[in-house]
Parts: sequence; structure tokens; C-alpha cells
Amino acid sequence: MINVDGHPAYPGVIDELKQSEEPGRNCQCRPSLYMNNIIEQDHRFVEKRVVASQWFRSVDGALSTIAGYEAMNIIRKGQIRRLAKSDIAGQARFIERTLGIAA
Repeated sequence: MINVDGHPAYPGVIDELKQSEEPGRNCQCRPSLYMNNIIEQDHRFVEKRVVASQWFRSVDGALSTIAGYEAMNIIRKGQIRRLAKSDIAGQARFIERTLGIAA
């Protein structure tokens, strides 16, 4: 089952994918505005930052900046193995080591 937000382009694209047997012939498209709320809410943090930065001047700049936003979001949500969500000093060290910048 593929949940989409109701944009009219999705059913045609999913039909094309079915013909290529990528998702399988039994895969169904379910247009619903609220079925992917969990996914939509997860990238809302990044989307808010992108809009605040007034967009980007180059693709490379966009890719690296959005990757940084995603990394910070993952750290903030406590999704790094062996790094507690409440360990602020450990998170700062992790950012310094991983991204090469002072937190």
C-alpha cells in the first residue's frame, strides 16, 4: 500500500511503476491527506529550516545544508546509537567529531 496526499499525478506514476513490476502488481495507491502524517511531521523540522534560510544558491549547498539539518534532527531525537538524548555534552562531542565544527 502506498499512501499519497491526493496529488493527481500519483496514481498515474504508480500505475507506471506497477507495469515495470517495481512495487509489485498487488500494490495499491491510497490517496489520503492524513495517512502519512508521521512522515510529514518528521521532515517538518527540516522544511522549516530550509524556508528560514531563504532557499539556496546552488544544489551542492542545498545538499550539504539539508544533510546537516537532518543530522542535527536525528541527534535531537535521540536516534544515535550509544548517545543518550539527554547527554548534551556527548551530543556536542559527536557533532564536533562527525561534522568537524564546534557545537
